[in-house]
Amino acid sequence: MPDQLQIALNDAYAQAVTQTDGHLADYIPELTVVDPDKFGLAIMTAKGRLCEVGDVDVAFTIQSVSKAFAYCMALELLGAEGVQAKVGVEPSGDAFNAIEFDPISRRPYNPMVNAGAIAVAGILRDAFQGNALERVLDRFSLAAGRKLDIDESVFRSEQATGYRNRAIGQLLCGAGLLHEPIDAAVDLYFQVCSIRVTARDLATMAATLSNMGANPTTGDEVFDFRAVRSTLSVMLSCGMYNFSGKWTHDVGIPAKSGVGGGLIGVVNRQVGIGAFSPRLDAKGNSVRGVHAMQRLSDELGLHAFECTNVGSSFVEHLL
Repeated sequence: MPDQLQIALNDAYAQAVTQTDGHLADYIPELTVVDPDKFGLAIMTAKGRLCEVGDVDVAFTIQSVSKAFAYCMALELLGAEGVQAKVGVEPSGDAFNAIEFDPISRRPYNPMVNAGAIAVAGILRDAFQGNALERVLDRFSLAAGRKLDIDESVFRSEQATGYRNRAIGQLLCGAGLLHEPIDAAVDLYFQVCSIRVTARDLATMAATLSNMGANPTTGDEVFDFRAVRSTLSVMLSCGMYNFSGKWTHDVGIPAKSGVGGGLIGVVNRQVGIGAFSPRLDAKGNSVRGVHAMQRLSDELGLHAFECTNVGSSFVEHLL
């Protein structure tokens, strides 16, 4: 019997690989040297079955995909109300690196843009102090099912050129949302963005969220299920930057993208999807990753509001 999930993945890959538009991220010098033609696509069910195609073993930096998992950790530490005292949950409509806070609350709009993610890094730094990076790496590694590390060259590149993010840190401190030392919190943000992953890792990490916080391959309880629920909610409304509205309308899957070319999609209790292709559109999202995820959503009926509900029954049958 043909593997229908693998067939759907192969089809999405074949459709997306023809897309050659987009450009490499150039505001982080080290990201300009990656091979623009690499493309990997993987999907893991909530029961741990893995399908993959393409360059799924190629390592790249997680960049803003990390924001979803860091936010989940912050929710565990402070609870939803505690985190929302520092970071909102509303879509901003602005670019990911906008220096813009909510004019009423004076907080970053949400944790999926840089300002919110730097505030989240401050929460993690305050909680874990000098062990913050180690604690984040340990948790991300549990989600991926293998030990992850930092790409030091990318971290140093971000550290040397991240003036805009340092300015955001200063503004957060001025608003009382980030405590001194500012540079330590911003550097933690840079380090977390510089964690090395593969498309297979991203599929496993996404499947961990899909499985309500438990890694489906190892059985490790990685994230609290209440934090996962809140994280997926914000991913659905804010995870694709100022493309989030159209993404939710067309694809309907909680997702998070990164300028390293990574993209995750999470279908609650069903599947996690990981993609890597470094050519980005004008809004900072992977061109091929977006195209492939759209195809999978249509083919498997994964949209959250799919009226026929074919996704739930079809994917459940394949689990």
